[in-house]
Amino acid sequence: MSELKILVVDDEARMRKIVKDFLVAKDYTVLEAGNGEEALDIMYDNNNKIDLVILDIMMPKMDGWETCREIRKISKVPIIMLTAKGDETDELLGYDLGIDEYITKPFSPKILVARIDAILRRANKLNEEDIIKAGELEINKTSHVVKVSGKEVELSFKEFELLCYFAENKGIALSREKILNSVWNYDYFGDARTIDTHVKKIRSKLGKCGEYIKTIWGMGYKFEVDE
Repeated sequence: MSELKILVVDDEARMRKIVKDFLVAKDYTVLEAGNGEEALDIMYDNNNKIDLVILDIMMPKMDGWETCREIRKISKVPIIMLTAKGDETDELLGYDLGIDEYITKPFSPKILVARIDAILRRANKLNEEDIIKAGELEINKTSHVVKVSGKEVELSFKEFELLCYFAENKGIALSREKILNSVWNYDYFGDARTIDTHVKKIRSKLGKCGEYIKTIWGMGYKFEVDE
């Protein structure tokens, strides 16, 4: 696993060391940045070949929000946001910016590593020519490319995962709890609006194909293509 690079961005050296120690124990290669500006420099120096970013919010020079916005301009790399604030508005803002996980401090380093493992495992187990087609929608799981009527659509890592999950379970009614446990890969005790936020963004990006994601009021969603 040593070829996989994880960038840990936090102004607290102690926090970086704790996270790094747990990741190095799992044979990940860890790069460190004390603020957003350093993080972007590392991204550029590595030609964007970073496999995952762990990003703190409260930092000097450039906070996590602005850093996330800048990273998203150049990369679809999975981002896990760390914060000392458990505010729901902050969490939803993070997902709006395209992050993949949101973890509130204090947290268990073992749980953090488990979530990292899950994200990277799903990102690296894709097989060649693994393509899902549904109506005017085409999802290439190998290259992480989504096309609507032949035109490529930009999705964040988590949006892509959620869309794949819907398409792979075509015609099946999926509760929010099942979606959270399957796509986020852990028991999620936060607000289910996390899913609703992602679905809203996916629908907007897919245009007419966004109608394939049907809302089941009081339960969740179902992916269905009208023939």
